[in-house]
Amino acid sequence: MTRTDASAQGHEAAALLERTRTLVDPRLRSAVESLPGPLRRVAMYHFGWEHADGSPATGQSGKAIRPALVLAAGGALGGAPDRAVTAAVAVELVHNFTLLHDDVIDEDPTRRHRPTAWTVFGVPDAIITGDALLALAQRLLADDPHPAAARASARLSSCVVELCAGQQADCAFERRGPEEVSLDECLTMATAKTGALLGCACALGALFADAGDEAVTAMDGFGREAGLAFQLIDDLIGIWGDPAQTGKPVGADLAAHKKSLPVVAALTSGTPAATDLATLYRGTMDTPGEIARAADAVERAGGRDWAQTGAADRMARAVHHLSRAVPDLAAAGDLLALAEFVTRRTH
Repeated sequence: MTRTDASAQGHEAAALLERTRTLVDPRLRSAVESLPGPLRRVAMYHFGWEHADGSPATGQSGKAIRPALVLAAGGALGGAPDRAVTAAVAVELVHNFTLLHDDVIDEDPTRRHRPTAWTVFGVPDAIITGDALLALAQRLLADDPHPAAARASARLSSCVVELCAGQQADCAFERRGPEEVSLDECLTMATAKTGALLGCACALGALFADAGDEAVTAMDGFGREAGLAFQLIDDLIGIWGDPAQTGKPVGADLAAHKKSLPVVAALTSGTPAATDLATLYRGTMDTPGEIARAADAVERAGGRDWAQTGAADRMARAVHHLSRAVPDLAAAGDLLALAEFVTRRTH
């Protein structure tokens, strides 16, 4: 792909995400505003619509990648975007349920360039608000008159169980030594924690486009592989991302001793740099110098190159799945533009 082609797809993805927000945000905000007062206050803050004191804010509720996948998958199969808005909102609510809980589990101090909800309102309120968003997502699908709504609800429930399994595995990794987690285990965890929801988003788009089982399964496969590519890039950003863009401190994942995909690839490389990295991971890594040395060790051990190559490979697999659902890929331009976006983003 030429630089011009990549730039064009980047503009297409940005336009698609903006259209998605225009279509989805009013319904998303209406759903959040239906929550009881204290829960609504935490959720409105988390989405960037209010400050901690309840006054209006102009923050963006997120990139809208997952709801965009719902609408784009449905559109590729001939579905009308307005018929799938409920599914798109439900997926975004589930995504934010995971974010609220992840921030507590990881003790992340910032998200979207401001303090995380748990640091402002406390751990109990953040967790309970996340639970409420999950219940709200299922209620929206239960109330939707679309014939596929019940199947979509069941699929989303199964996805959440898989997400929880992935999160549990991720937490369990942190209690194991730096050389005790295999790359296969890490890939399985990332597929469950990230790929499952992107796959579910694409599958729900297909369901709301009245697609058959084979197309739904293929769309799920596309989303899962794209999700793993997304996670690989996300892990790279967690190490080398610019705090001005990410809203998180430099090397935040290294400071937290996270066994992300590039880190595990480096730790299992059998190189001298892997030994250096393992030594650092057994320490505290609470100074900029230590974090910089850890990032350098990941790179010297090949973790950065492995993740970048892996992201490209996963996107190739994703396109193969997509071609089973949409033989004429020209009809899936929005999905392909989103795929290009998630593998070239920097924050």
